[in-house]
Amino acid sequence: MSDSSDLRIIFMGTPDFASVCMDSLVKAGYNVVLAVCQPDKPVGRKHILTPPPVKVLAQELGIECYQPSTLRTEEAYDTLKAIEADLIVTAAYGKILPQNILDIPRFGCLNCHGSLLPARRGSAPVQRAILEGDKVTGVTIMKMDAGMDTGDILKTVEVPIDPDIHTDGLMMELADKGAKLLVSMIDDYVAGRITPVPQDDSMATVCPPIAPEEGHFEWTDKAEDIHNRVRALSSWPGASTVSGGKKLKIYDSKVVPDEGYIDGPAGTVVAAKKSDLIVRCGEGCLKINSLQSEGGKRLAAADCAHNYKVGQTI
Repeated sequence: MSDSSDLRIIFMGTPDFASVCMDSLVKAGYNVVLAVCQPDKPVGRKHILTPPPVKVLAQELGIECYQPSTLRTEEAYDTLKAIEADLIVTAAYGKILPQNILDIPRFGCLNCHGSLLPARRGSAPVQRAILEGDKVTGVTIMKMDAGMDTGDILKTVEVPIDPDIHTDGLMMELADKGAKLLVSMIDDYVAGRITPVPQDDSMATVCPPIAPEEGHFEWTDKAEDIHNRVRALSSWPGASTVSGGKKLKIYDSKVVPDEGYIDGPAGTVVAAKKSDLIVRCGEGCLKINSLQSEGGKRLAAADCAHNYKVGQTI
């Protein structure tokens, strides 16, 4: 390739994470000739059909967008084959590419994955990194094969995990780092200056999709574990427990030192004034910053802490 703009790229991705990567490619001068993403989906209580972020960006940039429900059809294969792409780049597309699609571009397919592979292969690497209390994560650019995130590693970048960051925030940090890494290495990859490194399958961990019931916690859990659940799942499905027979969702929290508060069983309110709503857990104490009772509105602790009494259990 004599110039970046000569390289015909199909970009495949769906959420915000992916749109950051595609935008960076275009701004760096790469010729993205087609965007492929998941179909529009109903969103919210009114089920309004909503396009994914990659489609919105593609429309803004004047890039054709293709939204097949599956890639395992002749129609999908023929559509992508006709583009005559040199390279396919994917980021959080949402489906495994079949081998016949992987074989289309002459330089193969690259994937920008939100973990340090082979750790956290699968569809929820960011949520599970936070949920399980990881201190460091990162982004891996790999050459794709037909497996689930099993391809050879080309480049990686580490990203420390702030102890109070939520999934959405970490996702954007990883998107920014991943997009920069992707743009920095494509020319070297195409020129054959990067040596792919096979993954060590014995070190692999798998991250299945988040299930709704994973949001549930008990006050007898460690404060740190509850906090990790809150920040990992605040976008969906939310971290919740049962209080007075009703679901109580916690949207934002912070672990605080267990010093100077009254004794009591897990679930005891140990502070309830101004913006301080602090609850004793099985180990440690949790400061609740944002919550929602079943049937009520989402509230900041500053707006509702006065409704709780020190010594009561929730």
